[in-house]
Amino acid sequence: MPPTISDSVTWQQAEILMQPAFIRLVDNIRKELEISSWKGNYQDVTIWNPDTTDEVKTLVTQLLKELESATPEQALKIRQNLAELPTPQPGYHLCLQRQGKEINIDMWELCYRICFLDYSSTENSDVAIDTTLIDETGDVDWHNLDEKTKEIVKQVFAGLPD
Repeated sequence: MPPTISDSVTWQQAEILMQPAFIRLVDNIRKELEISSWKGNYQDVTIWNPDTTDEVKTLVTQLLKELESATPEQALKIRQNLAELPTPQPGYHLCLQRQGKEINIDMWELCYRICFLDYSSTENSDVAIDTTLIDETGDVDWHNLDEKTKEIVKQVFAGLPD
């Protein structure tokens, strides 16, 4: 679940950190996979609110597909219908495989763990930026970002089943 950000300073800091954190995350996972017996690939996924029914998911998916080839008049009507329905969020998963086992890891959740203090995907409360990842000029502190990213990636791989 995406974090809740309620103030503009935290939002601006998140904008500074998220892309570099994501890039560092992918790079550190690549390095870890090179020495691991796990094989990994990435997959785009659609993330729905947990209380969204299968019928609503099917309807939204169908309307989005219809929107691709709709006339301007049809598109207006489809967008009006979509505005009243839940909107899925794009996601990105790391899919790890080894000896018939498969584990999917939400890359955005890992990125949130890097950028925010005590981030929890189960709690819906405001988050705070890990300000150790931002230097005194307001830019990314690359050393601290690298170190925290390496630590989180090591935790992920250490938690994989044998």
